[in-house]
Amino acid sequence: MPFLFLLAHMLTPEIASRLAELPLRCIQQEYPNKTAHTIEGDSDARLSPRQLHPSFYGCFDWHSSVHGHWMLVRLLKTNKGLARESEIRRVLAESFRPDSIKGEVAYFRSYKLAKTFERTYGWAWLLKLDEELRDWEDPQGREWASGLRPLTDLIVEQWSAFLPKQTYPNRTGVHPNTAFGLVFALDWARAAKHTAFEAQIIQRSKDYYAATTAVSAIQEPDGTDFLSPSLEVADLMRRVYSRAEFQSWFRRYFPPSGLANVLKAPEVSDRSDYQIVHLDGLSLSRTWCLYGIAGALPANAARARQLRTAAKQLLDSALLHVTGGNYGGEHWLASFAVYALSQASEQ
Repeated sequence: MPFLFLLAHMLTPEIASRLAELPLRCIQQEYPNKTAHTIEGDSDARLSPRQLHPSFYGCFDWHSSVHGHWMLVRLLKTNKGLARESEIRRVLAESFRPDSIKGEVAYFRSYKLAKTFERTYGWAWLLKLDEELRDWEDPQGREWASGLRPLTDLIVEQWSAFLPKQTYPNRTGVHPNTAFGLVFALDWARAAKHTAFEAQIIQRSKDYYAATTAVSAIQEPDGTDFLSPSLEVADLMRRVYSRAEFQSWFRRYFPPSGLANVLKAPEVSDRSDYQIVHLDGLSLSRTWCLYGIAGALPANAARARQLRTAAKQLLDSALLHVTGGNYGGEHWLASFAVYALSQASEQ
């Protein structure tokens, strides 16, 4: 049943409780599962998802599990009186057990080829989860934050080592998108006051995107996109530059004629297809990018109004399909919806 009441764009306790049902169904659901694990020997082939990833084995794949956990933490923090709060806390407590997190760390440390695992999309959501936990004045939340820290530290270590070697950014509309990952990484670095990592991200962002001009986005979207390559870059650079610097850069980066293609909702022909349903996520990620970009432009500028109008329309079109009765969308779309709604609420 579509969440028609979501069109109010408000995360009330009732709406939050109903959205929470989606990750609650899948965080401890091991199958079906897309492990993305590179097998290094015969013994690897006999390992189950839960053996490989004792915390984040559910929700079809590792990154969806991680952002499902982020979503539940976010809803607990921002909504008092959730109908299923005790169940949410029980599920999260199981995932955040120190021995389980140690198992996640061991995966990255033990397998030679695991350095590329979930780079950088899953890494980004892990840092977003840590960011959400670290400023939560909740006794159980502080315990979970402390338990997650070894995995967070490992991801920051690996990302810091990877950035100097990443000569070119990935401009794809799916998981390896560099700009999306750096958005969440930069947010985390500032929240954690990790100034060295922050400076590294800022410098690499400028290396990758400062000279990019006249983006037309005429080829967006690809058939399985859930991110907009052009908008993700702008969403990053509004964080990198001052407002005045960003506005100057954005005029060069996205001429008015180039925006049209990313302001309209994509056609989603088959929501039972695990790849095509990505396009519902694209509407949601475009939403949060557009709201953020609009907020960095002069408040009453025609362009800012245009972006906000498009963002609302994209959000309306996607929220109708957050639930569709098919696991291909339901194991992850609610997280995107919650993040998009959080950005909409700041407007």
